[in-house]
Amino acid sequence: PVSVLYGITMRIRALLYRSGMKPSYRARVPVISVGNVTAGGTGKTPMVDFLVKKLVNKGINCAVVSRGYGGQFRGAVARVGDHDGSSLTPAECGDEPFLLAVRNPGTPVYVARQRKLGVRRAERDGAQIIILDDGFQHLAVARDLDLLLLDADQPFGNGRTLPAGMLREPIAAVHRSDLIILTRSTGNETISLPLAAPILRCHHQLSSHLEDLSGHQVSVQDIANQRCLAFAGIAKPDAFFDALRQAGLKTMTAYPLADHQDYSEEVLMRLREASDGHDLMITTQKDAVKLGTVDFPVPCYSIGVELVFEETELLDNSINQLVENRS
Repeated sequence: PVSVLYGITMRIRALLYRSGMKPSYRARVPVISVGNVTAGGTGKTPMVDFLVKKLVNKGINCAVVSRGYGGQFRGAVARVGDHDGSSLTPAECGDEPFLLAVRNPGTPVYVARQRKLGVRRAERDGAQIIILDDGFQHLAVARDLDLLLLDADQPFGNGRTLPAGMLREPIAAVHRSDLIILTRSTGNETISLPLAAPILRCHHQLSSHLEDLSGHQVSVQDIANQRCLAFAGIAKPDAFFDALRQAGLKTMTAYPLADHQDYSEEVLMRLREASDGHDLMITTQKDAVKLGTVDFPVPCYSIGVELVFEETELLDNSINQLVENRS
């Protein structure tokens, strides 16, 4: 019953924005939204990272605006990083915005609970294109390109909205999207989707190297035969562990944690105890940014994840159109 009520509420909310009864802020520059319709990881952060790098390569000054999910920051707007002498920790801004700022040091990343305030700040700071992180349900900001990410394995879960299912809003909401991106695709799926938008496919790929908490790099082959404790506080840790096994880690113990895990001293103590009998530890970059230089009994490494597309022509054409029309 709660799920049905939630779904009706989300339909009414979308209708109010579509009719103009609830206003949407229209930025003076193009806005690209990256989001999903399900709770859980579909690859939004790697997708935002992919877009930032693509725009930077085109010579475009872009910016990212995030709600800062899981962060403790309660001000109006803050820029992640210490370019102005201030610095937000991952606990304050959220692990995903912090990771995006680390991976793209020249690109402003803002956190704002009212994201239109973050968009306005990005405009004032000279952004030519703004990327709205996790923005599909955030209808208070108008967008010029709506990218919807769906997990190829379970695009809509059991088809029910929260809390009975994984959907953040009813399936019909996918018709708002301009481009559907199926993540974790094998390329062989036969999926029947009630979608009008074009569909692109991509899969997650681990980086070829790892970094310890001090930034020193090693290759995956260098640690392939060592005993590894793998831990991850992400939405789908099993997918991360499977990728590590496929990358060649032969002796690995999987240690899943909660999504957006808070690394309290109690959790760190459990990890130290679990590392007994292992040669090293390995985690995701999203987890590593919250660890700082924690002292573990064995070396701790992180590894990045990238999206690899079958082809990007539709996405490239959409972005090129925005670049041409950004004035």
